[in-house]
Amino acid sequence: MSLPILIQAVLTPIVLAPIVYLAGRRLSHHVGWLAFAILIHSTAMILMVAGSEYLEVYSWVPRMGWDIGFKLDGLSLPFALNIAVLSTVIAVYSIPYMEHRIGDRPGEYGSYYALYLLYAAGMLGAVLATDLVEFYIFYELMLIPSYLLIARWGYGERERIAFMYFLWTHIGALALLASIVAVYWVTGATSIEVVKTILRNTRIPFQLEAGMATAMLVGFLVKMAVLGLHVWLPHAHAEAPTPISALLSPAMIGIGGYGVIRIALSFFPRFFTAYSLPIALWAFLTMLYGGLMALSQDDIKRLLAYSSISQMGYLLFGISSVNMLGVSGSILHYLSHGLGKGILFMIAGILIMQTELRSISRMGGLASKMPLTALSTLIGFLTLIGLPTTSGFISEWMIFGGVIRSSLASGSMDKLIVAILGLLATMLTAGYGLWTVRRVFFGSIPKHLEEVREGSVIALTPIIALAILTFVIGVYPAPILDRLTQTVMLSLNLG
Repeated sequence: MSLPILIQAVLTPIVLAPIVYLAGRRLSHHVGWLAFAILIHSTAMILMVAGSEYLEVYSWVPRMGWDIGFKLDGLSLPFALNIAVLSTVIAVYSIPYMEHRIGDRPGEYGSYYALYLLYAAGMLGAVLATDLVEFYIFYELMLIPSYLLIARWGYGERERIAFMYFLWTHIGALALLASIVAVYWVTGATSIEVVKTILRNTRIPFQLEAGMATAMLVGFLVKMAVLGLHVWLPHAHAEAPTPISALLSPAMIGIGGYGVIRIALSFFPRFFTAYSLPIALWAFLTMLYGGLMALSQDDIKRLLAYSSISQMGYLLFGISSVNMLGVSGSILHYLSHGLGKGILFMIAGILIMQTELRSISRMGGLASKMPLTALSTLIGFLTLIGLPTTSGFISEWMIFGGVIRSSLASGSMDKLIVAILGLLATMLTAGYGLWTVRRVFFGSIPKHLEEVREGSVIALTPIIALAILTFVIGVYPAPILDRLTQTVMLSLNLG
């Protein structure tokens, strides 16, 4: 029996959330430091066993032989690290931001941080789960606290938008549940590894496989907010409290991609091989649509929301290659996007706090007033663009290399054309990213912004930490990449 390391990482925030809620009445906004300490513990537990594959198994329903577990391997490690690190640093960032948002209502701080801990635990549990039912429970646990966080502390028509978010993502979850029930009916198992083995050694009718795979794919792609299933995302990201936007986009939506890779692709490789071209085309259109919509936005949070749609297109594009290079690139891109977009959403929050504005057209010339904010914004966008020495360069190179290799191996000229068009779509990221930096930080300073000052040290420190990480991974990706590619080859049987 392994030491209970990973279960601590997941359950500690859940168990201590009520204590944080009660402590908030006395500690006010300072209770954020308690939430930060709890998440530091979870992150430390993950780092403690990050050096090799690590599995914990626990008996859940002994009479049925039903076990659950938590697994950290090369595939789940980038996701778990991204969630743990972002949740931890954004807890610190939340302290000044939510003080600005909540103000003199001390009773609300405990509620916010308790829900925040549950949200983080749900995401972490989902990517470490070894059982389909366990995965689904954590997948839904992400939804409830995030819905309440948007409905209570969001902006604009926050209650209506929170309900839209809940409805769309719950419909996706129901499609996923239907596919899980079908998989159990076919295999009689819910363990992810057992189901994978049974399905790969059993020749089931392709129509049945396609039906189960389609339902599962829809369930995950709603969470990813790909084109056609994206309606909820621009509203939710724009109107959520900015620290929650900084978790929704960089951490949560990519868990849909994790589900596609860990579960759907490993269960139904024939389906993904047969429909590789349509999936690649869907991914390209998502990249294109998100990028074009980002170019047309004046609201900085809405711009970042559409950027996230485009970036999830990249992730799906790599998956469509159905090979080791492209799929590994998608997983690394989740981490890279998390770092870059985490920086940018927190920057958006600093701009809102310091200027009381979200309209890009009403900003300008802020680099002289906020030099660290300006530099961090540039680093965030350069990570999304994929500049060499940032983590985004490696992930995008692997994604497009994987799709091109797949098209050449299959002799599909159509897929090769889509891959080339996808490369051209990256120009949109450079377009909206650099144009945003130009409009916000350069030019003349409007009179109403002449007294603006740099963000607080507490708000900037998490941003600087993520900026450093993107260069560390970009320059030295081997510790993550070596384990990742090995796991993708062995676990998913991809070459």
